[in-house]
Amino acid sequence: MIPHEKSAAVSRSLSETFGTTAIEDICRMTKGLSSDLVFRIVVKGSPFLLRIMMRMDERNDPVRVFTCMRAAGEAGLAPRVLYSNTEDGIAIIDWIEAVPFAAAQALVQLPATLKRLHALPPFPKAFNYATAHNFFIWRLRASGLLPGTEVEDVFRRYQQICAAYPRLDADLVSCHMDLKPENILFDGSRVWLVDWMAAFVNDRYFDLAIVANFVVTNDGDERTYLEEYFGQPPDEYQLARFFLMRQVLHMLSAAVFLLLGSAGKPIRQDETPPSFRDFHDRIWAGEIDLTDDDLKVVYGMVHWEELLQNVRQPRFDEALRIVSEWNTSQEGVRLLLPSAPGRGATHLKMAKCFAIASHSSRKQGPFGVKWPSNACCCDLETRPDIDELDCCSPSRNS
Repeated sequence: MIPHEKSAAVSRSLSETFGTTAIEDICRMTKGLSSDLVFRIVVKGSPFLLRIMMRMDERNDPVRVFTCMRAAGEAGLAPRVLYSNTEDGIAIIDWIEAVPFAAAQALVQLPATLKRLHALPPFPKAFNYATAHNFFIWRLRASGLLPGTEVEDVFRRYQQICAAYPRLDADLVSCHMDLKPENILFDGSRVWLVDWMAAFVNDRYFDLAIVANFVVTNDGDERTYLEEYFGQPPDEYQLARFFLMRQVLHMLSAAVFLLLGSAGKPIRQDETPPSFRDFHDRIWAGEIDLTDDDLKVVYGMVHWEELLQNVRQPRFDEALRIVSEWNTSQEGVRLLLPSAPGRGATHLKMAKCFAIASHSSRKQGPFGVKWPSNACCCDLETRPDIDELDCCSPSRNS
């Protein structure tokens, strides 16, 4: 069950942690899309979690992952780390016996957990929105997978978000970035966050938006959720930022799951996707397996339909107005999200870069999916001096 090439390293980890190499029971955990191997092991009568990183590189960096995991463990946000070795990519962690977590209870407890997480010292690296946009969002626009009129309408509105959403140092915090239900454990009283493979410094509203997919069902829930996080009723600016980031997440989720699930094949347009709420309730209940490519496509369409509806609501224009007016009242406001790539030489560079990456192996990234292994970290529109091969080189993916 444990790969031969990792058996010696696992034996060392057991010996150093428990003084024995004997495993009384072992069971592979099957949930999740990570390339890591995760096992429930029993040693000396007690259960533990054994994580084995099978792919270690600049994106699947065990130093970053284990640093984030230990910081969260020391803060009581993640299970205690008993052993970690960055050279071997192995960690042994306390086992949490999880029980069902009611969404109504999660609505209150999870924002408080996120508040504590976001107060941690900054994690080692920041999330790169240029990579996310270049390899998923802008590719979706040109993919032909969705009706052209919808695509142009949604992307026109999305570019308005890119032109308004600010990058504020005070909001760049330590984030988990993959807070799907299987990474949120509830033991009956406390919340534990697990699987820190996608942890980076990012805008605080990103984590808030991910969790909201599962626990925020209406405007009243939204205010309760944000009040638990901020410690006071949210103001109109916080509500606007939260709403706009939720649309960013819908766009990124739609792009990731549609592109990876379809594998370039046409998507049937004659089937109505499930409702956003029903599908997320089923994910929360553990009824959906997103390792299935067909369900990836369904999930991508669920996010796309939600985004399509939201950008046509009056609240979208109101949120843009509030954030844009706040920006004009401040000096030197930078933007978080990269603008759409131009045409001509820049467009050709990006197309070549995509082609290079499409033939490479894939790496674990946010949303529990595999990202292109040499995903571009640079914005070719603002750095025309960078050759596409250099852009896509591993040395730039830090």
